[in-house]
Amino acid sequence: MSQVTTKASLYYPPGGILMWIIVYLELFTFGAVLVAMALYSKDEASIFHESRLQLNTTFGAINTLFLLVSGFFMALTVTALKTNNLSKSKTYLKLTMLGGLLFLGLKTVEYFDKIEAGLTMGYNTFFSFYWMLTLFHVIHVLVGLVILASVFRTMNKNPEKLIMEDVEASATFWHMCDLIWLLLFPVIYLVF
Repeated sequence: MSQVTTKASLYYPPGGILMWIIVYLELFTFGAVLVAMALYSKDEASIFHESRLQLNTTFGAINTLFLLVSGFFMALTVTALKTNNLSKSKTYLKLTMLGGLLFLGLKTVEYFDKIEAGLTMGYNTFFSFYWMLTLFHVIHVLVGLVILASVFRTMNKNPEKLIMEDVEASATFWHMCDLIWLLLFPVIYLVF
């Protein structure tokens, strides 16, 4: 892989303009649902508060840490690749994916706890929002991991075919997952 420089401008942000359109649409979608959740909470304040107290804030905080550290390693992945250090880039990308897998593992434990306690999507309005928002986020993390695994595969099997814009697009998507969680965690786990 030869050293690649990327065009840094408003018209060509890292990852390309189409990726940023997706990011803005996703943030708008999650934001709209969070606003709807806030509006519904005004009518059912005590239900929302009591329901929020049934969440495991420690799990939510640990998952926040997993994603933030994972995002840090994703940034290091891109930086190492821009300096042609493929070996370091692969290591950082593995650590990025590990953070995503740890997030999914802990989220799975949390989901099983909720299901076991009968706190499913139909339990009340709060848990309908909880499941809808967090499951939608989990789908994004899964898609992000598939994208990162594809980049990692190219790094291993055909590094000469690695395109910096593709790596930056995958990093942008991964950071979007971080950002969405940073919106979800405080609103769902701490506010209501």
